[in-house]
Amino acid sequence: MSELHFILTIAAPTHCAILAFMSDARQQTHDAQAAGLCADCLHSRRIESAHGSVFILCNLSLSDPRFPKYPRLPVLSCDGYKKKP
Repeated sequence: MSELHFILTIAAPTHCAILAFMSDARQQTHDAQAAGLCADCLHSRRIESAHGSVFILCNLSLSDPRFPKYPRLPVLSCDGYKKKP
């Protein structure tokens, strides 16, 4: 059985809200697109809060100050990017 996920998007200028329903497969595709390079980077780690918020942690930030701990997504270019095997 597939789970449904709800995504609420609010457009700032008009304050218009859009509620979308997504299956697990579509949610994973959406997450990957939203994260950009971080979606399949060896150095990224997905963090989920107790409230269900999802963040991408860059492990390179722990040893190199050039990399932000929680990069602004989507990441389109990164000197530390290394594709997961």
